[in-house]
Amino acid sequence: MGIGPAGGRRTGLITPIRPSTVGRVIGTFRPYKLHVGIIAVTVFVSATLGILPQFYLRTIIDHGVIARNLPIITRYSLYTLAVTFGATGAALLYGYLSVLVGQRIMRDLRNHLYAHLQGMSLSWFTSTKTGEIQSRLANDIGGVQSVVSDSVATLLSNVTIVLSTLAAMIFMDWRLTVLSVGILPVFAFVGARVGAVARRVRSRTQKNLADMSAVMQETLSVSGILLSKTSGRKAIALEEFSDVNEALTDSQIKQSMVSRSFFNLIGLTFSITPVLVYWLAGYLTVHAQGHPLTLGTIVAFTALQSRLFFPLTGLLNVQVEITSSLALFDRIFEYLDLKQEIVDSPNAIALAAKEIRGDVEFSHVSFHYDETSDVPTLDDINFRVPAGSLVALVGPSGAGKTTITYLIPRLYDVSSGSIKIDGHDIRSIKLESLGRFIGIVTQETYLVHDTIRENLRYGNPDATDDELISAAQVAAIHNHIISLPEGYDTVVGERGYKLSGGEKQRVAIARAVLKDPRILILDEATSALDTESERLVQNALVPLMEGRTTFAIAHRLSTIISADIILVVEHGKIVEQGNHKTLIAADGAYARLYAAQFRDIETRPLMSDCND
Repeated sequence: MGIGPAGGRRTGLITPIRPSTVGRVIGTFRPYKLHVGIIAVTVFVSATLGILPQFYLRTIIDHGVIARNLPIITRYSLYTLAVTFGATGAALLYGYLSVLVGQRIMRDLRNHLYAHLQGMSLSWFTSTKTGEIQSRLANDIGGVQSVVSDSVATLLSNVTIVLSTLAAMIFMDWRLTVLSVGILPVFAFVGARVGAVARRVRSRTQKNLADMSAVMQETLSVSGILLSKTSGRKAIALEEFSDVNEALTDSQIKQSMVSRSFFNLIGLTFSITPVLVYWLAGYLTVHAQGHPLTLGTIVAFTALQSRLFFPLTGLLNVQVEITSSLALFDRIFEYLDLKQEIVDSPNAIALAAKEIRGDVEFSHVSFHYDETSDVPTLDDINFRVPAGSLVALVGPSGAGKTTITYLIPRLYDVSSGSIKIDGHDIRSIKLESLGRFIGIVTQETYLVHDTIRENLRYGNPDATDDELISAAQVAAIHNHIISLPEGYDTVVGERGYKLSGGEKQRVAIARAVLKDPRILILDEATSALDTESERLVQNALVPLMEGRTTFAIAHRLSTIISADIILVVEHGKIVEQGNHKTLIAADGAYARLYAAQFRDIETRPLMSDCND
């Protein structure tokens, strides 16, 4: 099920850098090989042009300033300006291309991860914090931005600059070059140590960010803040947030100090090395033995030396950045590697909704939420429902009624046995097809933070305004909608909290009407409503159920009495099935439930008229 990464048991653990991770990161650049090639060319041009000014500077000093030759000074100064502008233009070009490639790689990662998570089973989401999922999509992918946006260009640029600068320095004076290069092992040692520390700290920071996202999502949503206010948990919520905030602050301070310490050491090296070079240059000048150093050479070499150290710093910074960012890539790939348990079979077929009659058959179906448990959630479920029938599922809470209905659209997959629709095993039907001809109206209606119009179009994105109105009239909600100041353009708020429970439920019914499913599942659609709202929703359900195969789960839904088939579920088994009359006559489990809960239903009208 992949609970490890989702549940956080492995989140933040520091593991050695895996070659497979490095290979997969490199693979993200593969679709942009042409862009990377252009970046390499422009980097080479920029680096080559960048070393010419130092040679021009030597000529200006030795043959222009010392010789008092103004034409030489002017000519080589113009050359310096020209190549500087050229190098800057090339640098801007590869900078733009590197940002372009980096942003598109991040886009691809977000799309890939989002699509992969869309394919995860419902059980995975029930065991995973929403804030943790959001953190992987936002914080982790956002955290690798500098790597994928700058790393290729920076790496190529700095390597090219270092190699070309070393060649130029050796050409000017190999002795000064040996002294300058002698400091490189210090760079490598410092970079390796800092990179290892930075990776640990950054991984911990991302875990703390995920924890904070989870806390905020749970406590600052409408449902969360309502629970907090009504439970008097403001102080507890604040304490919990303060704890994760403190942990995040500490890790960010450590991450910042790792970076600052690294650059302070680099700055110290920059300050010491030129002093040593000047001393050696002075020594060689005083004790010249066949290879005297000119003033122009010393000044030009010093300029080249600074040009060498800055790219070296960049290379080490890239090393630190990449090393620490591999922890983020590990987290991203960890989610991408989660197994999707419910997928289309290789030979799955697509069925059009108009082709579906709605026959449903369960044959020896068993199901385990936990495959390691010996006790099944559902055990040997068998029944057949002819197309157009109304099926009522009754039984105590936790008996398995909802689980039975959720197996039909493959929100879960059976552990054994089969479910067939019109003779087709649902595992041989494409999931997208199932989603088109199966509709669900649940007790907890979910509305997105958008207009009523857009919430209705979730049922049918191509629906016309006339179809929206017609569906709303069927669901007995049209009159209420047009009474709102913005009508169908009214924004319903977070999770639809601007509407009452009954109003949200009728919007959900209208959404189902627009979808026009051949199989309809009503999961306790009215149990949480007041009497008046329940009456309105029940009336709205009547036209919705007409001509469809309907599975209704309810404790007080009056249509149970007139259902074609009643399934009595207890402890994951169907203990009785039949219609109301035959089950009452059998004087078994259903008769006892009826006596306890449904005695008053026969004495009141099944449905009331509702004009809307």
